[in-house]
Amino acid sequence: MTRPTARVLALLEILQGGGTRTVADLAERLGVDERTLRRYVSHLIDLEIPVESVRGRYGGYRLAAGFRMPPLMLAEEEALALVLGSMGAPVPQPAAENAIAKILRVLPQRLAARLDLLLATADSTATARPAAYAQPGVLLGLTDAASRHRVVDIGYVDRRGHVSVRTVHPYGVVSHNGRWYLAAADPGAEGVRSFRLDRIAQMTVREAGFDPPEGFDPAAHVLASIAGTPWRYEVVVRIRGDVTRIGSRVPRVAVIEPLAEGWVRMRLRAERLDWVPGLLAGIGLPFVVETPDALRHEVRALAGRLLDGARAPEAADPELR
Repeated sequence: MTRPTARVLALLEILQGGGTRTVADLAERLGVDERTLRRYVSHLIDLEIPVESVRGRYGGYRLAAGFRMPPLMLAEEEALALVLGSMGAPVPQPAAENAIAKILRVLPQRLAARLDLLLATADSTATARPAAYAQPGVLLGLTDAASRHRVVDIGYVDRRGHVSVRTVHPYGVVSHNGRWYLAAADPGAEGVRSFRLDRIAQMTVREAGFDPPEGFDPAAHVLASIAGTPWRYEVVVRIRGDVTRIGSRVPRVAVIEPLAEGWVRMRLRAERLDWVPGLLAGIGLPFVVETPDALRHEVRALAGRLLDGARAPEAADPELR
């Protein structure tokens, strides 16, 4: 499901809850600006959903009186897929497709037909890597435990394949780059750690509670944890350009520092290097690899493949001469 489609459906669901909702409130809940929110409202009106505009200090949007949609009977995985899709988080496709099919069955015929056409024809670019989905029960269970400050036992498989049972204090769950993470205190390791949810095979919530640290930011912790992971390679590249432009084109975990004469230095850690040359090429700016040497070989290999692909057919295949 494309993100705009998910947000239009999420807007309809919010309005279905009743009452008048301000533009600012709706925009904030959908994670868009007010201009985009008004465009979503126009989409609903074009599809004959009776959205009314209420003027005045406490005005906004509401559904016309008497308009009601029948309740949806969604499985846990389907409901979770809709929520995650509206957030732009990774969504298991089978569950999402089942939920969409149920929604289309209860929408007005004209709206359902147009949305069905959109789903059949729209496409999106591929993500940088395949998403790693968490088990719905694990994601929802850890979210509940974090909100109630309950201790949890988890069965965890680390990136080297080692299996262990941990007792942790969950502070919050975070979606980042196609994966879900748990920020949690691990008393056995004496510190706060980040756990990938797709590597949690099982969990048990205890009755015991804990007191979370005041002001703790799970998302900031996860990003810092990923950036500090002892990956196999430390990549250091000088790039000619401004920090803002480069920062918008590289992973958030990359560290960028300005240098003299219009250059910046980018640092990041990686377990594999095969994806880094494509990242550097996509930035579209001059760069110099400082370390590691293996990355220079990867860049040359990519350049060679690109040159081979750019040759005329006769030059590439002797049989065509």
